[in-house]
Formats: sequence, C-alpha cells, structure tokens
Amino acid sequence: MCQVDEDYHDGLDRAEVPSVFKKCVKCKEASAAVVIRAGDTFCRDCFKEYFIHKFRAMLGKNRIIFPGDKVLLAVSGGSSSCSMLSQVQEGLSQNAHKKLRFLPGIVYIDEGGVVGQSVDERVRTVAELQAVFRATGFPFYVVPLEQVLDLPSSVVVMAPSSSEQPASAYKEAVDQFLKSNSGSCLNPKDQDPTSLPVVPEAHTQFLQQLIVSAKTLTARHDLLNTLRQHLLVHTARTEGYRKVMLGDNCTRLAIKLLTSISLGRGAQLAQDTGFSDSRYGDIILVRPMRDYSAKEIAYYNHLFNVVSVFIPSLDTKTTEKASIQRLTESFVTKLQVDFPSTVSTIYRTSEKLQTACGSSSTDDSSDRCLLCVCTLDTSGENSSSFQATLTSEQLSQTKYPARTKTDRLHPAPVELESSVPSGSCCSSGGGEDCGEVESGEGCCSSKEPEKTNLKTLLCYSCHLTIKDMSSVEHLPQYILLEAQRRKRRSKMREEISEFLLDDGVCFRVGD
Repeated sequence: MCQVDEDYHDGLDRAEVPSVFKKCVKCKEASAAVVIRAGDTFCRDCFKEYFIHKFRAMLGKNRIIFPGDKVLLAVSGGSSSCSMLSQVQEGLSQNAHKKLRFLPGIVYIDEGGVVGQSVDERVRTVAELQAVFRATGFPFYVVPLEQVLDLPSSVVVMAPSSSEQPASAYKEAVDQFLKSNSGSCLNPKDQDPTSLPVVPEAHTQFLQQLIVSAKTLTARHDLLNTLRQHLLVHTARTEGYRKVMLGDNCTRLAIKLLTSISLGRGAQLAQDTGFSDSRYGDIILVRPMRDYSAKEIAYYNHLFNVVSVFIPSLDTKTTEKASIQRLTESFVTKLQVDFPSTVSTIYRTSEKLQTACGSSSTDDSSDRCLLCVCTLDTSGENSSSFQATLTSEQLSQTKYPARTKTDRLHPAPVELESSVPSGSCCSSGGGEDCGEVESGEGCCSSKEPEKTNLKTLLCYSCHLTIKDMSSVEHLPQYILLEAQRRKRRSKMREEISEFLLDDGVCFRVGD
C-alpha cells in the first residue's frame, strides 16, 4: 500500500558513467586509455592486443585466404582501409603471434577526376599515399578511375572459379607453405615517387559526363561504386591476385544494409555486406574489418599513429538529405549517440543473411545483372510487386494523342506511323529482311535502342540507377558491348529453343 510519508528515492542511484580513470577491464592494473562501450575500458597495451586479435580471428574463422595466396588490399586513404593496411603489416612482421602467411599488394583508385580535383591536387594526394605504401614494402598500384573506360567486357562476366577445397586443405596448405619457406613478400614495384599515370583529358571529361548524366546524387554514388568495383576486379585479374581485401567496417556496413534495402537491393544484401563475396567467380572480395566500429578504428589510429589521407568524395560537404546514402548515414550515426547498440544490432542482423542459392561458376551470364554481376531478382511471377511496379510505370509513360469533341463522336481509324512501309524492311532492297518483320516486332531499325532493352539485363536496383541517367550512351563501351552480346545470344536462344533439350532431360545411348 502507498503511504503519504513514504520515501521513494532511496533506490534511485545515478548510473555510473564510464571514465578513463577506471582500471582496464582486462589486465585490472593499468589505467584505462579508451572507453569503447559502456563498461569496456582498455589500457593502451590491452586495446592493441584486442584490436589485433580481432583482425586475425576474423581471417582464421573464415579460412578463405590460404597461405601463399596473393591478396590485393584496396586502400582508399580513409581511416578504415589504412588501419587494415596497418594490421596486415603488423601480421606479417617477424615477431607477430600467429603470423599471416599471404602475399599482399596494394591498389589505390584515384577518383580525383570525378570530384573535380585539378591535376596538381591529384598528384599531391598520390604522393602522400605513395609515401605510406612505400613504407610497407608491399607492391602497390595507383590506378586512375579513367581507366575504367578501357576495360574489356569480360569484367562484367562471371569467370569460372576453382573448385572448393575441403576443410583439411587449409592445414595442408600451411604445412606446405612452411616447408617451402616462402614467407617473403612480393617485390615492390619501381614507381616514380610523385608520378600519376598519364590520363587523357578526354577520358576525364567523358567520365565526368558519365557521372553527371545521373540526375540524383544517390544514382551517382551507386554508379561510382559499381565502376570502382569493376576496376578493382580487373586490376586483381591482370596482376595475378585472387583475393581483394576491402576496408568496410561495422558502422559502414550497417549504413550500407539500410541503404541497400531502401534502394531495392534486398536480394543482394548477403553479398554486399557479408565477409566474402564471390559474385565474380575467380576473384573473391573479403571484408576483414567488418567487426570493427568506426569508433574503435579512430581510437586505434590515434593511439598508434596510423596515417590516413583525407580525400574528398561525391558527398563531401553535402547536406544530410542530399542522397539516400547520406540520409541513412545521418540517421544511423545520430541514433548511435543515444542508443550505443544500434550499429551492432543492425550488423548482427546482416550476419544472418545468406543468398537463396549458392552462386555457381556454371551460371549463365544472362542470369546476372549487367552492372553489379549479382543474380537477377527480376524473374518474379506476374502477380509480384515488381511486375506490378513495371506495369504501373509503363502505363504512366504511355502517351495518347489529344482528342477533340468531334474525334470522340467520330473516332478515326488508328494508323501506326513507321519509317518503313508496311510489309517492307530496312534490308528489303536486297530481297531479304532482317528477320523481325514476320515476328511482329517491326524492323530492327525502328526499335528504340539501349535504354528500354537494358531493363531485362539489370537487377531492380541497377535498373533504378540507369533510369535516373539522361542517356545510357554515356555508359562505358565494355558495358554496352556486353549488353549487345547478351541480347544477341538471347535472340539466338529463342530462335533455336524448339531444338533444345530441357534441363534434367536425359536419355540412353541407342534410344
């Protein structure tokens, strides 16, 4: 029962605020140097041990990188990728416990032309990064983003991958690596300390037109990420690497998870946020920094003098509502201030995601998106929400001629205008047509090219990105050539479909 004079405030104590004046939670002796989470206070030495152990535990738990593998580290100059480079350098040192046994290389994609940097600014940035790379002793490659315009069309085709190795193969690879005593790193490449690969001005202008052709910053951001990934995969293939390390951290992946859902990439979440991504077949993308929060990385870089270089990007100095990516980032980071478990909760959710069916190296390239190379998610039933969206879009874009009162009372017969006379074709002068008139599709010369036809080659999210572009003619040639190749093969398959056997049909020899 409640009483008038009862004191209700005896049990209300002020919550204890974490402080660096407390003792380290691990060694219980030294004073805390950092406070990671509520109650998690570490001294300098214990924090370094904790940070290094987490990196090697992530690699050891997944066992995708085998001893002797050539691994390409994608370093953007940011705090996360530079911290990843520091961890690899630490793991390959002579005194390292559980020493790493792969052969690293470094690649930096110079995107200065996209953000409008001058040549002098780009040279200055490259010089700063080359000083960092040269100190590691690893071979490094500085690749301007303009080189994406000269890529072969095989970049967007899933290459055959090597067969999966059994669990016992990892131990055998370790023993063989130790016997061969091949612990030395690759020889660093000789490069001019302040050199920047020669980039034609026309290429820079074409790349800028390509990015600007996307009307929204959201589409530009997605398009830039796609081009960057294509260039990373091509560099890895040409230089002989089979694994590519990315510097995505826990905070960045949590933001990416919500952003991908907002952009319609729900079917690709497992590949976009998982530890490994094998969409390209022979090249595997790995994310060893995915267990670190941005706060942990910032503390480590500050305490142990890990050098990073600030490089402006497309969304630098933009408002939080400038794009879906920026809005999601602002939402997550602000929520993280009042609810410290926000990022970890979103991240743990992404860990439970997996693809509906494992990717196979025998998959037909026509079943994969032309841009992101993920499995197409547009093959739903006619009653699916995706098909309903397409139907609504087609109806809203259909233009009907204005009709007067007289036209409504006495409708005239509708005649379709065509540049080719009825019953004839663009090639009818030679006695043969192009094969499209009889099928009812009209002459091939009267078709609208590219933009409409690309829809069948793209996943839903990439379709939205292309839809925001003013013209697909701005796309690099390797994408357009691959699109034409896939459409030709699809047409050929339709023509001979009645002669093909269905999957799973087999018969005995002699029948």
